[in-house]
Amino acid sequence: MRGGSLWQLGQSITRRLAQSDKKPLSRRCFASEADLKKTALYDFHVAHGGKMVPFAGWSMPIQYKDSIIDSTVNCRVNGSLFDVAHMCGLSLKGKDCVPFLETLVVADVAGLAPGTGSLTVFTNEKGGAIDDSVITKVTDEHIYLVVNAGCRDKDLAHIEEHMKAFKSKGGDVSWHIHDERSLLALQGPLAAPVLQHLTKEDLSKLYFGQFQILDINGEDGFEISVPSEHAVDLAKAILEKSEGKVRLTGLGARDSLRLEAGLCLYGNDMEQHISPVEAGLTWAIGKRRRAEGGFLGADVILKQLQDGPTIRRVGFFSSGPPARSHSEVHDESGNKIGEITSGGFSPNLKKNIAMGYVKSGQHKNGTKVKILVRGKPYEGNITKMPFVATKYYKPS
Repeated sequence: MRGGSLWQLGQSITRRLAQSDKKPLSRRCFASEADLKKTALYDFHVAHGGKMVPFAGWSMPIQYKDSIIDSTVNCRVNGSLFDVAHMCGLSLKGKDCVPFLETLVVADVAGLAPGTGSLTVFTNEKGGAIDDSVITKVTDEHIYLVVNAGCRDKDLAHIEEHMKAFKSKGGDVSWHIHDERSLLALQGPLAAPVLQHLTKEDLSKLYFGQFQILDINGEDGFEISVPSEHAVDLAKAILEKSEGKVRLTGLGARDSLRLEAGLCLYGNDMEQHISPVEAGLTWAIGKRRRAEGGFLGADVILKQLQDGPTIRRVGFFSSGPPARSHSEVHDESGNKIGEITSGGFSPNLKKNIAMGYVKSGQHKNGTKVKILVRGKPYEGNITKMPFVATKYYKPS
C-alpha cells in the first residue's frame, strides 16, 4: 500500500536528528533468521516489542504489543509509523529517462509535471502486470520510483535488460538503486501535524501526488526516504512528537488498511496474467498512452479497453468466516463465477470484506453471491471499493 514517495529528508531535519541520542540497541539474532535481510530499524523494532516474521526475504514486524485490530483502528484515528525499507527505491536519470520508462509502464510519465507522481504498472508482452509502482517525476531528467520487495529481483532484471537494449540504440539513461536509504511511511490524521514539528516547510501546501526536496506525499500521510544512518533517529523523533498517539505499526495492520482501501497486493490481487484493465486500474493508463500505446503488451490492453475485459476485480461483503485467497465465488444458482484474492475482517467496519475476480457481467454492485469458505457456502454481495472512504489531501 503506497501513498506516494518522499525523496529526501530536509538537511535541517537530518542535522538535528544526527545530534540526538546515539545509544546503540542490542542486536538479537536467530539461526532461523540467518538468511533474512534486516532494515536499519530492525533492533528498534525488537526493542519496542516487534514480533518479527519473514517477509519477502526480510525480517519484518508483523505487529507490536497491541493487537492488529487495535493498531489498524489507531492508524485511522491517530496515526501509524511503518518501516517500509524492504521496498526498493531507485532513480532513472538522463535526457531519455522518460521515454525509456514509458516503454515499460502504462503511465503518461511525460505528462507529469515536475514534482508530481502517480501509481503505474509495469507490463509484460501479454499485457499482464509484472509489478505496480509509484513513480515521481523529480525533473524531466530524473524519475524516482519504488517497487515491491517481493518483486525486486525480477523488476531490476527486467529494467536492466530493456535499459541495455535502449542504450545500445543511443538512448541516454542510467540508474541508481537507493540501498543506502531507508523508507518510512507515516499515515493517519496526525501525520502532517507531527511531521510539521520536524521541519520549517509548510506541509499544508503539499498535496497528494506532489513532491519537493523535503519531500512529501500521501493519503493522510507521507512516505519518507531518509539516509539509513538517520532512520532510527527520525523514527524516535516522530514517535516522541506525537506524544504516544502515533504508534509503530506492523505488516498485519498494514494489510488490513490496504484491504479496507481496496488496494491490490501484488502476488495476490495482481499477477503476471492479470492486466491493469482486469485489475480495475484503467485510470492509471494515461489518456495519451491509450491512444498511442508504446508499452509492452499495449495491443492486448488497448483491445481490452475497447472491448472490455472478460474478468473484473470487485469488492465483497460476506457473512460467516472471513473469505481468504482462493475461496470460490458462485452465483445464486451454484455456478462458479470467480475467486477471492484477498479477504479478512475489517477492524474499522466491523465486518468481513474481500476482493477478487468475477466474470464480466456478474460484476455489478449489489449482485448477490455465495462464497465458499472451507467448502461451505456463505451469503455475500458485490460492492464498490474502497470499503473505507479515502481522504486524499488535495487542493479544495
